[in-house]
Amino acid sequence: MGETHRVVYWIQRLSEFALIGWLSLLLLIDLAIAASNDEWTAWLNALCGVVGVLAVLWRRTRRVGGFAVLLVTSFVFTLVIGIVGVRGGPGLAETGSLLILTIGGLRWIEPIRRAALFSVASMIVLETAAGRLPQGNMALGMGFLVFVGWSFAAAVGAYLRFQLERRKEAVSFVRRAERLELARELHDLVAHHITGIVVQAQAAKIVAEQKPEAVVPSLEAIANAGADALTSMRRLVSVLRAEDEAARTPGSRLADMRIMVERFSAGGPRVAFDIGQGITDETLAPEVMTTLHRVLQESLTNVRRHAPGAGWVEADLRLFAGSGGQDGPDRRASNGRQTPRNPPGRAMGTVRLRVRNYGSAADVRVSRLGGGFGLVGMAERVEALGGRLVAGPTPEGAWEVLAEFAV
Repeated sequence: MGETHRVVYWIQRLSEFALIGWLSLLLLIDLAIAASNDEWTAWLNALCGVVGVLAVLWRRTRRVGGFAVLLVTSFVFTLVIGIVGVRGGPGLAETGSLLILTIGGLRWIEPIRRAALFSVASMIVLETAAGRLPQGNMALGMGFLVFVGWSFAAAVGAYLRFQLERRKEAVSFVRRAERLELARELHDLVAHHITGIVVQAQAAKIVAEQKPEAVVPSLEAIANAGADALTSMRRLVSVLRAEDEAARTPGSRLADMRIMVERFSAGGPRVAFDIGQGITDETLAPEVMTTLHRVLQESLTNVRRHAPGAGWVEADLRLFAGSGGQDGPDRRASNGRQTPRNPPGRAMGTVRLRVRNYGSAADVRVSRLGGGFGLVGMAERVEALGGRLVAGPTPEGAWEVLAEFAV
């Protein structure tokens, strides 16, 4: 997968070089036309082309500003040329830059009404510049060609915007689904804790009648169960209150994770799964165990789906003592929610699950399909519990998924 990312990176870079090279060629033609023309106004087209090339170069950091400057510059130069009384069409680099910025503006500028406004403004500026030609068939033909070019650019930009909105909607749907799934799971855990409290309270009442000295341990167990219930309830409420923020089986055990790894190894790349010292079924909160189970499951599924040529997979679960350490997440999650206070009897520190796959030659047929939403769902579940999830290539050429929780 690391090789795939490098290929995509260089394709993007080469596309950018080709685009700038094409605009530079158009600008050279504008300069040649201006040099062979006796009218000084011909240099205005070349100057506007320079502004257009700079606006395209800076479109990722100054998208709206560069677009607006080019529109104003082009329109002002058209007025100047019209006042002087010189005839001539728009510059080639100027036209090309406006069409490119129209595509990018319709795709990225927010809100969409603002993007549409810039798009219409570019059409008006281009048609006004085309009107500088002498009246007749030449002006009519130039106006038609400019409109066809603008229509094509607007259609491409609108299609890309449609795809972007569809992906945003799909991501939002995945996040809501994961949040609701986690909420259902936490509801079951809270109900389990409360049921235990009720049972222990009833037992303590009976014991108090016969052995009053044995009530204290029962009360301590009730307090611990109540703390667990409050912790799960806080997490449940924080998930339900999240407007845009996010397992299948509540209370997954370490044995379930080992069984899942063994089944994956039987039908796919060999997995080396290591669980560090100090981690047991009682060490971590049930909702954290379930989320770790889900992250491991999704990571292995992604290896089988997107890296069928993976040589082997390395997975480890570690518990680091202390308040999180250098690599551990902060007590406040990236989504702004405060990590709940640890219940009595739980480990203090950071738990980390890391999954790496090596020797993963990318499958071209799969790469063409684009990215899925598994990482989005995993990130929602992890962040909803106050943790963080990082996924991407490593310097060694492996693909790594890292999930951390402050526990």
